[in-house]
Amino acid sequence: MREDFITVAGCRTLVQRGGKGPPLLWLHGAGGGGRWTPALARLAERYDVIAPELPGFGRSDTPDWFDTIHDVGFFVLDLLKALDLRGVHLVGASLGGWVAAEAAVRSTERLASLTLIGPAGLHMKGVPRPDTFLWTEEEATRALFHDQLLVDAMLAVVPDEAEIDRRLKNRFATARLAWSPRWHDPHLHKWLHRIDVPTLIVWGAEDRYLPQVYAQHWAGLIPGAEAVVVPDCGHSPQAEKAADFCGHLESFLERMGR
Repeated sequence: MREDFITVAGCRTLVQRGGKGPPLLWLHGAGGGGRWTPALARLAERYDVIAPELPGFGRSDTPDWFDTIHDVGFFVLDLLKALDLRGVHLVGASLGGWVAAEAAVRSTERLASLTLIGPAGLHMKGVPRPDTFLWTEEEATRALFHDQLLVDAMLAVVPDEAEIDRRLKNRFATARLAWSPRWHDPHLHKWLHRIDVPTLIVWGAEDRYLPQVYAQHWAGLIPGAEAVVVPDCGHSPQAEKAADFCGHLESFLERMGR
């Protein structure tokens, strides 16, 4: 894996990249990027994995135009153009899944497929969901995973000053994008039919952020989309069940001949 900074739409952006094969653009969730995770390392065995830190997050700039989720969706399209990427497998987790969907409803010209992992972005009437902005940091971390022993190990690590600053920046960026209305775009559902590339929806069966009923809701709005639910897993299948998640994604892409 190598790191570099590129400027897209006036935003100095950190990009991590590794592997060989068809391009796979990975969009991180609200916790931010800048980490080459086991899932990314495995996918890099088959794909050219490109993982930017989105505007407003981590070591990337917070540009003047950073106001709404739509801005970041357009940024992703500009990033694909700046990197001259085509036939891209676009993968987004949680907030990143929402961003990926916002980009895809605007243009799939450079995409070969779309994978959304527990994406925010939609609202289902009558389906209760927590107000995550009211959670403490420990509550938010515990809700990410079904396996609480994994969370105990994470919480035992004391963050340094740089990590604390990174987390604060990411929380501010998330609030800018998802505060009002909470975690959804009231217009997105009207345009998901425009997504005309093979689409996979992945959900953790024990997701405490967004209940798994959302998996079929998304799949019903995107033509031909497939949905898979990972058992004994919380909001982050790509982290908690990395091998299972990568297996589902690789199988999906293989069936498409990609």
